[in-house]
Amino acid sequence: MDKLFDIFVFIFITLITIIVSYNIYLGVENNQIPTGSTNQKVVKNSTKIIENISKVESNISNNISTTRDNILIEEVISSDYDLALSLSLSERLSQLGAFRGEPIFIRLFKEEKELEIWIKPKASLKFKLLKRYPICSYSGKLGPKLKEGDKQAPEGFYRVKKSSLNPNSSYHLSFNLGFPNRYDRANGRTGSYLMIHGNCVSIGCYAMGDRNIEDIYTLVDYALSGNKKFVDVHIFPFKMELLEHHKKSKWYKFWLNLKEGYMLFEKSHNPPRVKVKNRRYIFI
Repeated sequence: MDKLFDIFVFIFITLITIIVSYNIYLGVENNQIPTGSTNQKVVKNSTKIIENISKVESNISNNISTTRDNILIEEVISSDYDLALSLSLSERLSQLGAFRGEPIFIRLFKEEKELEIWIKPKASLKFKLLKRYPICSYSGKLGPKLKEGDKQAPEGFYRVKKSSLNPNSSYHLSFNLGFPNRYDRANGRTGSYLMIHGNCVSIGCYAMGDRNIEDIYTLVDYALSGNKKFVDVHIFPFKMELLEHHKKSKWYKFWLNLKEGYMLFEKSHNPPRVKVKNRRYIFI
């Protein structure tokens, strides 16, 4: 609607410019405008009006061009996300010029039931979206895990190490998120064996289904077999641009802290370093 309005205004102002210019021309041509200082003032004022209209016209034209560019950018981003969902892992790696064993970064979103894997190809200074996988199941509601047995899936910033991998899991394949982390312990939260695993059953974990966990587990395993000591896993209740829709939630302040880390990655496409101070996450 905004784009159509801009086009309408653009056409309207163009017509006014033509009409004003034509009337001035007829007045001078037919000597209907008297000569002298009054005439000069009229012509100068008319000229200024035309110049101002031209400036407005130019601004609208630039805005329309910018809007068009933004739409194209959104289409590219949307296309990239669609490809990350539809192509096989091997196809997507080839498309990005990336290889198994390069650094990866994982994000999960509860409400959207999505897991994203980002990879940093050797030739790139930033992480690129590699694949998106649907979360088959997680237990609990939006909000963090508080205590052992509450069946809540955790939210926060975690790190997976080589020792976290379990190729002999009862749920096909799994890796431990490392809950409770330093933040969780500082806030008195308890729990254990919180995983990302196969199958589609959850009592506090993120179940990805057997086929998808094979891709995810392999990428984590390869990344940790290189020089990388850990893989960052950031878990959010939803895409954090939606936070203002949840201002009445009792978890709003906690989520506001999570959003700080989320936005840093959104701006740089490099995971921030995460520390804990005064029972809050801080980012470097």
